[in-house]
Amino acid sequence: MEILYLALALVALGLFTAILGWFSFRKHGDEPTVQPSSSCATCTGEDEKCEQECMLEAAVREIEYFDDEELDTFANRPSDGYTDDEVEQFAEVLHTMKQDEVASWCRSLHLRQIALPDQLKDEVFMLIG
Repeated sequence: MEILYLALALVALGLFTAILGWFSFRKHGDEPTVQPSSSCATCTGEDEKCEQECMLEAAVREIEYFDDEELDTFANRPSDGYTDDEVEQFAEVLHTMKQDEVASWCRSLHLRQIALPDQLKDEVFMLIG
């Protein structure tokens, strides 16, 4: 008798799930699926998925340099551990690039394990955002 109740409960659950799925399909089935038309050049930092996908994409490509090879000496340094002269080296590179290159430059620094100096972060976020 218990097996009969269990079987009926499973059948009822299956029917309920099928009906719920049918209503859901009818409600959303007519709406076209819209694929976002973003690229890594348009990532603003607000969409974590975009940033993650771009970081993965960048990780499999060669690192892009922005005439800033001298910054490689700062790899593995904390962002609050730069002197004013060292921050000026970063600022010189930043101020010579186009605004739409800043996000790519930040990705390049990240892949090279170079922390952006704290003193420049506000300016960089303004340029990117």
